Amino acid sequence: MQKRLTRAEVPVEMTWDLTHIFPTPEAWEAAFAAVEGGIASVTRYRGTLGQGATTFLACLEAEEELRKRFIPVMSYASLGLATDGTSAANQVAAGRVGALMARLQAETSFIRTEPLALPEGTLERYMAAEPGLEPFRRTIERMLEEKPHILGAETEVALAALGEVLDAPGMIYNRSKASDLAFDPVTDKNGTVLPMSFPGYEGRYERSADAILRRHAYASFTKGLKAYKNTYAAGWATEVKKNVVLARLRGYRSATHMILSRQEVTEDVYHRLHDIILTELAPHMRRYTELRKRVLGLDKLLYCDIEAPLDPEYSPETTYETASEVIIQGLSVLGPEYTAIIEEGLRSRWIDRADNVGKRSGAFCNTVYGVHPYICMTWTGNMRNALTLSHELGHGGHGVLSQRYQRLSNTRASMFFVEAPSTINEILVGQSILERSTDARMRRWVMMQLLATYHHNFVRHLIEGELQRRTYVLAEKGRPLTEATLSKIQGEILAEFWGDTVEIDDGARLTWMRQGHYYSGLYPYSYSAGLTVGTSVAQAIQQDGQPAVDRWLGVLKAGGTKKPLELAKMAGVDMTKPDPIRKAVSFVGWLVDEVVKSF
Repeated sequence: MQKRLTRAEVPVEMTWDLTHIFPTPEAWEAAFAAVEGGIASVTRYRGTLGQGATTFLACLEAEEELRKRFIPVMSYASLGLATDGTSAANQVAAGRVGALMARLQAETSFIRTEPLALPEGTLERYMAAEPGLEPFRRTIERMLEEKPHILGAETEVALAALGEVLDAPGMIYNRSKASDLAFDPVTDKNGTVLPMSFPGYEGRYERSADAILRRHAYASFTKGLKAYKNTYAAGWATEVKKNVVLARLRGYRSATHMILSRQEVTEDVYHRLHDIILTELAPHMRRYTELRKRVLGLDKLLYCDIEAPLDPEYSPETTYETASEVIIQGLSVLGPEYTAIIEEGLRSRWIDRADNVGKRSGAFCNTVYGVHPYICMTWTGNMRNALTLSHELGHGGHGVLSQRYQRLSNTRASMFFVEAPSTINEILVGQSILERSTDARMRRWVMMQLLATYHHNFVRHLIEGELQRRTYVLAEKGRPLTEATLSKIQGEILAEFWGDTVEIDDGARLTWMRQGHYYSGLYPYSYSAGLTVGTSVAQAIQQDGQPAVDRWLGVLKAGGTKKPLELAKMAGVDMTKPDPIRKAVSFVGWLVDEVVKSF
């Protein structure tokens, strides 16, 4: 049986280069100590923020400088843990950073509580009197919006100090997923024994053309998950209960209201995305699933079959180098500055694409302030990887441009908007391949890859969002969230969406165990928001050309200087209305029509 590599055995060219952040572990230690020592540069302003606008500005600038120094320290540790969660040294480093973050949050919590305790109108007068506060306008406005929900200074310090503990459910889930979950080896149709892992299943076996391998892997995957179902359910329940309790303490109507307020999104926008997509997209996806069942000659379609290749004899393989050229070509429409960022990322070891023991599953991008983005994924040699990589590079390009044109306090957009710059890249690269291909089979394959993108964001992630939507309602009513409850609700949601086209078995009902986004507030549904915006913008670029490109680049450079719905409007998309959502659903319907006609 082929053995999974340890981190030390991975070829260096397949890994990212953390020496771009710190050249040695010793340099990281020195920076860690400098951050600890630098806390006093901020806390010396405690008790002085009522002295005037100049003092308040100095405090905000000092806090921003401290964050600039802390972000690389935190990123170095978290990125190391992401690539090898089994390493004791990585676990220790991440734990130390978590403790330092909690201390920083506690020590600097006065920056929120003290100004908000000043007489009404003081902060507004400060902004009018001190031009230097203008770059912090968004920060101050957010503080004022949150004022009704800020607790007493001592309580805020205590909650901040408990930050590491309050974040424990997510940490425990990710640590267990990377280090403890084990799966039985699997065999393919030829009897070859293959190693099984979380990244291996989601990145390779789940989309395998070999039905025997796909279903063996699914059985192994389900068995491995079942061993931890009660543990993970307890972690989930703790995360939800934490948010419910914090929302009540802070005087929000609900945990959902609290989290959406932080995202600066209204509840009607949140509910509209779920309601329209899950209802109106279902008929298109069911039709696509029926086609898969017919073409593959399956007597029944299991949950593990919904991403099986429809044309199993045509699966374009590619090298990383070739995929890089395809990505650059597809994204060149966004102009030389953006393309240069993408080229540098692809060729300068920003990307970790290995599959090794202890590596985090899935893909993500972390833009390290003052350095560059780091992208984590598992490379399987299929052209599908090109779209995944273009997605993560979308996050990276957004991060670079926002940092290039905004100061640190204004670089990060709301979670509601953050997936738009990534999902649009998948569409642009897909469109580029379509435009340059005259081969009917290749064009159909690209359309099916775009459908995979919509499945991932409009179906898989939004079904995760729907599970959150329902479980938070139960938790608000005091209902306990057990494994049985989560699996039951998960099964009901899947059955409602897929109808009788897909058999919802035990493995499908354990889908809630597969994603760490649940520990980042209401994150899963934001993929549907991002792809809705991305679809509209990509179509505008195709139809209008440079004016649409210029609008989009302006949005990317704006970073977090505007609320998410305002950023979408800058790009020409009004997310307060159902039209963009239905437009995206209609595009999926067109893709399904084209693929169905081709068989």
